[in-house]
Amino acid sequence: MHHLIKGKVVAITGASNGIGEAIARTLASNEVKVVLGARSAGRLATIVDDIKSAGGEASYIAINVKDRADLARLVNAAVAQYGRLDVIINNAGISELSRIDDLDVDGWDEMIDINLKGVLYGMAAAIPVFKQQASGHIINIISTSGIKIVPMQGVYAGTKNAVRTIAEAFRQESDGTIRITGISPGVVKTGLVNGMKDQQMRSAILKNMEQLGIAPEAIAHAVIYAMSQPKEVEVGDIVIRPAAQI
Repeated sequence: MHHLIKGKVVAITGASNGIGEAIARTLASNEVKVVLGARSAGRLATIVDDIKSAGGEASYIAINVKDRADLARLVNAAVAQYGRLDVIINNAGISELSRIDDLDVDGWDEMIDINLKGVLYGMAAAIPVFKQQASGHIINIISTSGIKIVPMQGVYAGTKNAVRTIAEAFRQESDGTIRITGISPGVVKTGLVNGMKDQQMRSAILKNMEQLGIAPEAIAHAVIYAMSQPKEVEVGDIVIRPAAQI
């Protein structure tokens, strides 16, 4: 599949750690030009330096996906540097898990702003470029939490399923020149819960990750599979999780 994605230009949000970092490093190792976006400029700089030291092409821009203008800056940076954008990967996300009747309204707002509006802002930034090029690919990193609904994950799963719904509507509205793919990871060894406020919940999830989680590179390989299809083929949804995950 390497030759099918070589030279493509890809912008990635949430690229400073976890799944986003793994996607960036894996794509770059396959001769994809990556433009990384996240809040941590220092961490992004380190990743970009590593990629360049290994012979890859990469750049970064510090962004916050809660700011629509920042997503436009990410897309514009890719186009300014490489003349085009082939793929945007909306990966940035957070998880604040709690019972709904705990009324963690601040946590709800944060997940809606990042997990849902951040994806929409990424799409809004990329779609005009894709229309002008008459080609493009949107890849949204979703979650299996939106497939199997369980207590404590109601609002988190809701944001993920909102992305799934919006993507399906866009697929039907598109004439095929812009493809859209949703990738739903299960338990993956990442830092997703590091900022979680509920320490007991955080500890339980970290234990589950350690015992069950798969490497984030597995998600990167799913991205490569979706990207490497012929232009007339769209991979709509990929679910990738530990074989033992219930």
